[in-house]
Amino acid sequence: MTSAKAVAKVKHLLLEKGVKPEKIGHFGTLDPDGEGVLPIALGRATRLFDIIKNDKIYYTEFVFGKTTDTLDGSGVFSEVNGNVPSEKEILSVIPSLVGRIMQLPPKYSAKSVNGRRAYDLAREGKEFDLKAKEIEIYSIDYLGKVDSAFAFRVSCSTGTYIRSLVRDMASALGTVGYMRLIRREQCGIFKLDKAVCLDEIAAVNDVTDLFIPMDAVLSFLPTYNLTDNAEGARLILNGVPLQLSGMPEGVFQMNIDGKLCGLGVKNEEGRFNWVVRLI
Repeated sequence: MTSAKAVAKVKHLLLEKGVKPEKIGHFGTLDPDGEGVLPIALGRATRLFDIIKNDKIYYTEFVFGKTTDTLDGSGVFSEVNGNVPSEKEILSVIPSLVGRIMQLPPKYSAKSVNGRRAYDLAREGKEFDLKAKEIEIYSIDYLGKVDSAFAFRVSCSTGTYIRSLVRDMASALGTVGYMRLIRREQCGIFKLDKAVCLDEIAAVNDVTDLFIPMDAVLSFLPTYNLTDNAEGARLILNGVPLQLSGMPEGVFQMNIDGKLCGLGVKNEEGRFNWVVRLI
């Protein structure tokens, strides 16, 4: 199931339960054959997409010695050389794949090429080039063999393709490979052990019990509380850049009389500016 189809399914389940979100979207595409965490935002929470840090942790299994056109198990085998590296060889190349690197996305990806999705062009057999993008891989932990595959846990920045990682790792080992399995264990602050599946959403009586409040999602940010200042609150809500004492550095939550109203930042003149309005 694609991430877009998962969002559509959640929207359908919400409508069945009497909840009609004005907007709905997800924080970070998951491969169609993947499983795990897919955070979904409703309403004004969709405005937080660019704010919430979406570093990710994946459990994945790589097969070496053969590859597919899609670099995962859903594709057609395109090369088989039977060259399977040893665990010692795998461990020797991992350090070269960690850190800030320029990564080339897979041909079968949602990247846009002249207004069209790369995977559509790839399916049509069209020739095209994709641009490498700087990403960061924080760590690659080798977990051992699982049948004929090799298991890893990868911590990385948003925008990282694990299918590209298996391609690049295989290349460093002088062979080819593909991703047999991928499971996203964490996306930003959202963890797999706190996730709910579609069946759970369908079965729950009050679906709002599953919602995570925005202030909880933003708990990693400092909070500024504006209280007993009706005139100041009015001006701020009207977009007037007021000078407020004690504002935190960087982006922070702006609470007015105990209510989360959005995210703000102190500008160069020491005045409050909105980053995201949530009311």
